[in-house]
Amino acid sequence: MNDVLTLARSARDASYDLAVATRETKDRALHAMADALGTAAGAILAANAEDVQRAEAAGTPPNIIDRLRLTPERLEAMADGLRQVAALPDPVGEVVRGSTLANGLELRQVRVPFGVVGMIYEARPNVTADAAGICLKSGNAVLLRGSSSAHSSNAAVVEALRGAVESVGLSPELLQLVPTDSHDTVKELMRARGLVDVLIPRGGAGLIRSVVEESTVPVIETGVGNCHVYVDASADLDKALRLVLNSKTHRTSVCNSAESLLVHADLADEFLPTLIDALSDKGVTIHGDPTFCEYDGVQAATDDDFAAEYLSLDISAAVVEDVEAAIEHIRRFSSGHTDAIVAEDQRVIRRFTAAVDSAAVLVNASTRFTDGGEFGFGAEIGISTQKLHARGPMGLPEMTSTKYVVVGDGHVR
Repeated sequence: MNDVLTLARSARDASYDLAVATRETKDRALHAMADALGTAAGAILAANAEDVQRAEAAGTPPNIIDRLRLTPERLEAMADGLRQVAALPDPVGEVVRGSTLANGLELRQVRVPFGVVGMIYEARPNVTADAAGICLKSGNAVLLRGSSSAHSSNAAVVEALRGAVESVGLSPELLQLVPTDSHDTVKELMRARGLVDVLIPRGGAGLIRSVVEESTVPVIETGVGNCHVYVDASADLDKALRLVLNSKTHRTSVCNSAESLLVHADLADEFLPTLIDALSDKGVTIHGDPTFCEYDGVQAATDDDFAAEYLSLDISAAVVEDVEAAIEHIRRFSSGHTDAIVAEDQRVIRRFTAAVDSAAVLVNASTRFTDGGEFGFGAEIGISTQKLHARGPMGLPEMTSTKYVVVGDGHVR
């Protein structure tokens, strides 16, 4: 506990200076961090190769290894993400609203950093750079607790980033890696109330549930992605086929990959043979309802299948009578991350977008677009599926709180 508290205290001390740092200083730090990833690319990729080798030897599933693996292209994307964050407006000091009251008091609500952010995440070393960059730009120190499976990668990335931060005159204690040698460090981070202002868990359902239920530090919940695509009777079938394939197969190991497919009953005879063949050609295993199971190669689905976040080349599938049945199915099984409709009937589209209560509802677009970068936010810190404070992809503004600044001239009450 003392190790984690020591890290938290030093992060807290460093956060005070960062909270008042100029945008110019923070942006110089972000560019230095991006350059440092390039300079240290050899060491980072070698460290990552060690992590991947250990994961493969342990029999880790391929989709998890895909999340873990870094390539020169992915490392360059991490650096580009930091540069994109540098180009974005600084949220700190932004006036959310302001007015002059009837008594002459000037009232402003302004954005301020949280202070110290704790990140608890699994497998993905790119999150290390994304979280560090977004937290720095939004004025927050960050405590990074990745998984033991990515320890070598994360250590190499953090070493490079800390050196870059220090090179522009900021404290390297703004970016700290929490030890992964014991699961107790996760619990200690969750109980560092007063030193850590907010925790953000990013990973599987078990991790997120544990942090939400056990933490005494406030939590912003990032959710799992049981994302649906509903193909309505009014859909353009060529468009629908492209969107289903992209949503499912573009990259399966991420939370905005589609895991469930719903098709209007009026399309079943015409669309299902083509759709099933196309998915099968991509290596997708379909877990279907009785109508889908009439076709070769489809496995019978259970409720567990319809509720699953596969993160693999699997998809659950069902035929529904109409948009209302699709909405009911989504309400029952969706994780509230992203749900999409393919349709041309505007009445149906309006009904779907109004009734489906997810962080993102997409119309005639792939679920893969629910992403901070695709939304123009720069590298995201995560995708929130809760309803308080932040919802959907979380960029810079979502990593701030607000305070009121009230200016008077001798006013008394």
